[in-house]
Amino acid sequence: MPAYMIAQLTLTDTSYMEEYRAGVIPLMEKHGGRQIVGGKPAEKLEGDWDLPDRAIVVEFPTMEAARAWYYDPDYEPLIKLRQSGAISKLMLVDGMG
Repeated sequence: MPAYMIAQLTLTDTSYMEEYRAGVIPLMEKHGGRQIVGGKPAEKLEGDWDLPDRAIVVEFPTMEAARAWYYDPDYEPLIKLRQSGAISKLMLVDGMG
């Protein structure tokens, strides 16, 4: 069953982004992940949302693969890099299948 990583980023300094993307994309792919949503939320439909600067969804083949990506030792420096320029909220969610 697929699993999804959902992230909300409020950017405080965008200078990290190019280096982060260059490292995180191959690492996601290593664990079977692919980004399916990325960018600025375009439209509030209902509720009292505080829209972040970026919303990202990455699909992984399983929850185990998603966890393996996040806890991969190669991701640790990238997490610190992302946190240096963004206030981040991340969660993993089981897909339906």
